[in-house]
Amino acid sequence: MAHFLESERLYLRGVEESDLTDNYVAWMNNPDINRYMETWHFPHTRGNISDYIREHTDDRDEPFFAIIAKDGMEHIGNLKLGPINWIHRYADISIFIGEKNRWGRGYATEAIKLITEYAFKKLGLHKVKSGIYSLNTGSIKAFERAGFNIEAILPSHVFYEGRWLNLYLMGKINV
Repeated sequence: MAHFLESERLYLRGVEESDLTDNYVAWMNNPDINRYMETWHFPHTRGNISDYIREHTDDRDEPFFAIIAKDGMEHIGNLKLGPINWIHRYADISIFIGEKNRWGRGYATEAIKLITEYAFKKLGLHKVKSGIYSLNTGSIKAFERAGFNIEAILPSHVFYEGRWLNLYLMGKINV
């Protein structure tokens, strides 16, 4: 199942082995970039990232996308939809923008809107959702701008840098 989506400034396409550059590995090990991702707990190597890419290539239940900025055709981050629950028709969205010079410019919001439209119109999902650390104000704002609402706050749900943080559950329903 090949995926290719397009918006005004972005393409979303399946992550490929050719995307696995030194820059990509650096994103995954940079605490400024991955600090609110569950992947920050473990070091990343070219090998384990390559394994992850292979495992998710053409994955019907967890499509994995490279976020490509049209200006310069630059790989600026990744987005995963899933796991998709086909019975109840919902999926999680996980996203990060690895290129720090692209932060705060609306790329995450644009990518979230694009994948949400795909989830609703092409896949027939009823709901998309995401869990976000309470300190991750950038992601909370990006999801809010994409039409998501905070549906619940799980108090003291994640342990981060020696303290307990709330986890925001954000969602959007296909109406």
